[in-house]
Amino acid sequence: MNAFSHRVSGLQPSAIREILKFTADPEVISFAAGNPAPEAFPVDTIRKLSDEIFAENPIGALQYSVSEGYTPLRDYLKADLAKKGIFKGNDNLIITAGAQQGIEMTAKCICNEGDAIICEDPSFIGSLNSFRSYNAKMLGVPSDDEGIDIEKLEQTLKENRRVAFLYLIPNFQNPTGRTMTLERRKQVLELAYKYDILILEDNPYGDLRFMGEDVPSIKSLDTKGHVIYMGTFSKTLAPGLRVGYMVADADIVSKAIVTLQVSTVHTNIWAQMLAHKFLTTVDFEQHLEGLRAIYRKKCDLMLNNLKYKMPGSIKFTEPEGGLFIWGTLPDGDMNYFCKKAVENKVAVVPGNAFNVDEKAPSLSFRLNFSTPTDEQIEKGVDILAAVAKTMYK
Repeated sequence: MNAFSHRVSGLQPSAIREILKFTADPEVISFAAGNPAPEAFPVDTIRKLSDEIFAENPIGALQYSVSEGYTPLRDYLKADLAKKGIFKGNDNLIITAGAQQGIEMTAKCICNEGDAIICEDPSFIGSLNSFRSYNAKMLGVPSDDEGIDIEKLEQTLKENRRVAFLYLIPNFQNPTGRTMTLERRKQVLELAYKYDILILEDNPYGDLRFMGEDVPSIKSLDTKGHVIYMGTFSKTLAPGLRVGYMVADADIVSKAIVTLQVSTVHTNIWAQMLAHKFLTTVDFEQHLEGLRAIYRKKCDLMLNNLKYKMPGSIKFTEPEGGLFIWGTLPDGDMNYFCKKAVENKVAVVPGNAFNVDEKAPSLSFRLNFSTPTDEQIEKGVDILAAVAKTMYK
């Protein structure tokens, strides 16, 4: 007998994880992942620092630790984030197993069953599934090139009084690659104050800006404690470390600590010690510049190939950072396009995988430029173009 809880009985496997099964075929070129580039991993440095940790403090790396996180890492992050206006007077900080755990903990702490969670539509599937697992009422608000649609956001807030929080990825959004403008961020914050709701600001890609000017985080603009901020080292060090962090009002963090105690007890302490050692003994800004150079080159290569090879009626976003490009067909059957692509050995993610309403139609698809090699990018776009030209001129 399989009697699943109401919270999980309706959950489906991640569409991206299902698509990635096709990439087990070595002939398939994957534009479907969201992984850092293999050449971006500082393997030798991590090996050296890990050896130092086990030489200097092996028991500290292997023993139980406090749920809040490794104190030297927390202190470093508090000071660094305070300089950026992100960590403020009544805030606290907890180390999480990547941003994903912090996102899930936020839903657990804030959302009662039946409460609404507002998201950009489309949005990150991992977060959407976290929210669905708490039986939240999912409300999607469309975005344009400047960010979430303010008029439609306010209309949604007017029509739904039980809103737990608003979930946003302002920098190089997954899946679209777009960045929310400063003006739009200010407008969103004003609505949060007006309707007395929290904002969950997810910033996994912010350090990977390779074009344009930095835009202040929503958290740094917040003067009333309405923003919960999620950061991670998954895209800047290594996702396998599973080290992220949540910054929020101390009362919220105190509840997050309790939820962590009843799930993972604490985030991997060796990985936290390693992250701290990297931040304090390696030139982290120089490391980030190296990552930005890798992704700038890969993004330019993919965009140039798309521009010159794909039918002009198919539109693509031009991200200033992050890992993703969002393609949109003029009409027709997006799922057919994605199916024909994978049949021809190129995997892309159908846009409806990111919809708040999973059954809503989509003409879009997501491309990842960080994981494939340069040769795979060129060959993969050739294949996509051949498929597209059977559908469009």
